Amino acid sequence: MDFTFLHAADLHLGSPLTGLAMKDEDVARRFAAASREAFSELVARALTEKVAFVLIAGDVYDGDWKDTSIGLFFNREVARLARAEIPVYFIRGNHDAESEITKAVLLPDSVMEFSTRKAETKRIEALKVAIHGRSFPDRAASDNYALTYPAAVPGWFNIGMLHTSLEGNAAHAVYAPCSMGDLVSRGYDYWALGHVHDYAVLNENPWVVYSGNLQGRSVRECGPKGAVLVDVRDGSIAGLRPLIVDKARWLHETVDISGLDDERLLDDMLRESLRLPLAQSEGRLSAVRVTLTGTTPLHGTIKAQLASRRDDLQALMNHLHEDAWLESLKITTREPHAARIEASGGLDPQALLAGLESDDEIRAQARDMIALVKSKMPAAFSEDGLDDLDSLLADARALATARALNGTGH
Repeated sequence: MDFTFLHAADLHLGSPLTGLAMKDEDVARRFAAASREAFSELVARALTEKVAFVLIAGDVYDGDWKDTSIGLFFNREVARLARAEIPVYFIRGNHDAESEITKAVLLPDSVMEFSTRKAETKRIEALKVAIHGRSFPDRAASDNYALTYPAAVPGWFNIGMLHTSLEGNAAHAVYAPCSMGDLVSRGYDYWALGHVHDYAVLNENPWVVYSGNLQGRSVRECGPKGAVLVDVRDGSIAGLRPLIVDKARWLHETVDISGLDDERLLDDMLRESLRLPLAQSEGRLSAVRVTLTGTTPLHGTIKAQLASRRDDLQALMNHLHEDAWLESLKITTREPHAARIEASGGLDPQALLAGLESDDEIRAQARDMIALVKSKMPAAFSEDGLDDLDSLLADARALATARALNGTGH
């Protein structure tokens, strides 16, 4: 039997995007809308491809709803699949575990959720497909669920659905941990995984695949996002096709400006560094973080004029892309040692200030100030480095030196 199915995960519908909202409420609203639009696009592509069924491997929702609008949106979209007789199978992950979602919306009969009590098997008789899965009863799912999954159905095409961090993935919180050996031991043909937000093919015999999420939600989730189409021919997987559906995109460009001593050349370098990435976003709303690195005589000038530099960079991006937004400009450059000494009449200002970073009293005062700032911000905003005291003090020292050498006191 030949057929194609769609594997998606981590829709995170209803994500508040709190950290982004702290920077720009309008952009945050547009990214939230993009998450819904990406799912609508996914449904449209499933209909166009005439897939046999759709799998969603956890985290349909980002958490409990303030109202039923998010649930009704999901219901409306899967109803489009139901009318085309395309069934949907989904499991709950850590964000939409049974204990996390207290409201409910009546879904079409063709949308089937896996049990939270134990792993179970759902069969598609016409295709000889057996789908095995288990939903999270609670957010803190620390048990190895994979070992409890049913045995493969002999002679059928077997799929396992699991929301898991998988052993060795230190970049993500640990949920339903398991090893590759645990998955292989079940004898399935394909493992549809969720939780990790990047598309990844981890194994091909059997196929073990993270589909990634549909829409990037922060600068930690850059580049194209979507799901994966799986083509099955004569009972075996013939190939995978990434399906890009994101409606807004995050970019992070690191530009090495080592040796650069002319501000006009800096503008030219930034323009060329951003031209291709912005073109590749193909008109999508693009949120861009730019990090400048390297040893350059411009270090002090850039630090002292950071606000105007941000404005200039935003203006440059407007020339390259009709809908690009500068999320942040990060400066990790260094000033040449000889230039520091010459500019200060033979003294090394950074050396004079270096000891202050190790001063216990200054560090204690800095911690108190950081704690005050963090207390007034949502937890999601901590990604901007407020926990890295050494880096913050180094930035403060560099800024103080730059302003002293450039005669600016503001």
